Amino acid sequence: MSGVHASPANITTIAQAAERLGYDSLWTYERLLRPMAPVVPGPDGTMERLPEMYRTTFEPLQTLGHVAALTSRITLGTSVIDALLHTPVVLARRLATLDQFSGGRVVAGFGQGWMAQEFATAGVPWKRRGAGFDDVIAAVRACWGPDPVEHRGRFYGIEASEINPKPVRGHIPVVIGANTDAGIDRAARIADGITPIAFSLDGVTAQVARFREGAERLGRDASALIVTAQSNTPLVAKPMADDRPFLGGAPRQLADDIERLRDRGVDAVMFASPSAEEIDVQIEILDELRSLVP
Repeated sequence: MSGVHASPANITTIAQAAERLGYDSLWTYERLLRPMAPVVPGPDGTMERLPEMYRTTFEPLQTLGHVAALTSRITLGTSVIDALLHTPVVLARRLATLDQFSGGRVVAGFGQGWMAQEFATAGVPWKRRGAGFDDVIAAVRACWGPDPVEHRGRFYGIEASEINPKPVRGHIPVVIGANTDAGIDRAARIADGITPIAFSLDGVTAQVARFREGAERLGRDASALIVTAQSNTPLVAKPMADDRPFLGGAPRQLADDIERLRDRGVDAVMFASPSAEEIDVQIEILDELRSLVP
């Protein structure tokens, strides 16, 4: 959770409400820093600072550890952790520890990262993106496998060792946050699922098709892979105008968009953007939306 309402108390309230209302999963994400320099294009094309909502972004795995202790059923996911900013063995052990304490409820969502300042802060070369990302995922999965663990990759090596704890189910599903063709193709090759941002109905439909068809060409069972479409617009209480963004608007509008996603290869929808609505209003929105979507 990030943004104006980000606090331990509000995170607790939202997490427990989501579980009580019957939602399937809770997700959070990673942002190491908010540079003072302009790093993203604004509406007029000029570069701007990251939006204010990134000023406070809680560390994802510690946050989910807190949430795990206060819930009993709901899945706990990251969308995403920037995998390249971490040592694979440390990251694997932290995720496996969370999985143990939550009773096997973790989904590991990874991304390559896109902000040069974060790579510099973590001491990781920017050119490691791509092949380095593949190597991190392979090393993390090796750590979750049987002992002795051993990995000899291009960038990361693990001497034959016992590495514990292991995940409850023997593995943790790995999903990749990607919207580019290259990222989607990589996910089709190495991931258990994908979490694309649904900027439009046609756009996300094409991404899902590329992902599943790519997996099939590689001899994988595409039906076993999970697609979770992410909203790019905060939850709101009042209906938006007809030109609203896809998966944006009030509960009735969101329910209509979710219905349009049926039979398009999408398994779930994640409402990931921080909302400016007060916490009690956010819960009311979630309650109404849950009643509208069977």
